[in-house]
Amino acid sequence: LDPAWKIKSNGDVKPLPRYLEKSLAWLAEAQAENGGWGAGSHAMQNVRDPKAVQVDPATTAYAAMALLRAGNTLKTGPYSQQLVKATNCLLQMVNDAPKDHPNITTLSGTQPQQKLGQNIDVAMTVQYFARLMPYIQDDAALAERVGAAMDFCIHRLQGTQMADGSWNAAGWAPVLNSAMANNALELSEQVGRKVDVDALEKSRQYQSDNVSSDDSGGVATDKAAGIQLYALASAQRATANDAKTVKEAMSESESPASAAPVLEEVVVVMEKKGYSKKEAKRMASSYVSNQKAGEMLQRDDVLSGFGNNGGEEFLSYMMTSESLVATDDKEWDNWHKRMQGLFEKIQNPDGSWSGHHCITSPVFCTATSLLILSVNNDIEHLLAQGAVKYK
Repeated sequence: LDPAWKIKSNGDVKPLPRYLEKSLAWLAEAQAENGGWGAGSHAMQNVRDPKAVQVDPATTAYAAMALLRAGNTLKTGPYSQQLVKATNCLLQMVNDAPKDHPNITTLSGTQPQQKLGQNIDVAMTVQYFARLMPYIQDDAALAERVGAAMDFCIHRLQGTQMADGSWNAAGWAPVLNSAMANNALELSEQVGRKVDVDALEKSRQYQSDNVSSDDSGGVATDKAAGIQLYALASAQRATANDAKTVKEAMSESESPASAAPVLEEVVVVMEKKGYSKKEAKRMASSYVSNQKAGEMLQRDDVLSGFGNNGGEEFLSYMMTSESLVATDDKEWDNWHKRMQGLFEKIQNPDGSWSGHHCITSPVFCTATSLLILSVNNDIEHLLAQGAVKYK
């Protein structure tokens, strides 16, 4: 696996906050009989009962990722059976996917689709299966089924990418959809699935370009509903792997560099590492954009997002959390403490979280909150697996 996906190379794992025990229990109880979860319809956001909404692939995958990251597998953990049911549910959904359709479901109008993008279900499903892969290598039949489902979704995902490298399927803030698709392709590549290299490179470049790599400080928000938070967090997460590689190269370089290396300095170092001029420029751009996004995301006016908490804010915080741990950023500890304090204050009495605008679904928001606060657990799980080989 790529070191950036392992999150922390030193194994420094932060324990889960105690108040998440109630949240995990709530999420498990919210699961439908068929193993799925639903965020509900955008047209009926007032319906908050998780058992009164229709199951959808994106929310099912997202909730399953939260249980997995919190310490459960298909065989171990208090919620292992919920994961088994969720996995079977998603495999069935992919198996029943409509022909000649951009999505893997005919269900439309869900909160994630309306606000992120109409085919967000594909990206979320790929992400869950990719994260599951390290834990099912001892079950050849299941690994083959999951791999085949991933390949089907990857093909469908790549087929809907736009010329500029984005995914824009009529969502309110499609930059977030593009970020989720980028994550899906990166994770798939890291677990050995075939991914179109050009598609992934275009996706990374698109995200990087949303944050100016010069001193202008510009942030493209035309596909982020005008909200800097969404564009910055998306760019920061999508450039994390490149930024990690560049940071390591810069630390090993014998050439002196400024405290905040500029684009040209980074290009020189990466070319000396054997990268082509084109690759060096792309990685340098990603690195500078990642650093600038990280700096801006420390500002309260940026973090406020739309002005109150919705699922889009939670999703953005999650991407920043993943980026900071992936790049061993010095701001990680302060950020993690800030997130712990924030989510403890806004937690509902039953252990769930709800959005105040756009994606208001308590299932989606609770899953995202769990993913944010347990992000550092990824390394613990992967270390426990030892060296994983993929076919």
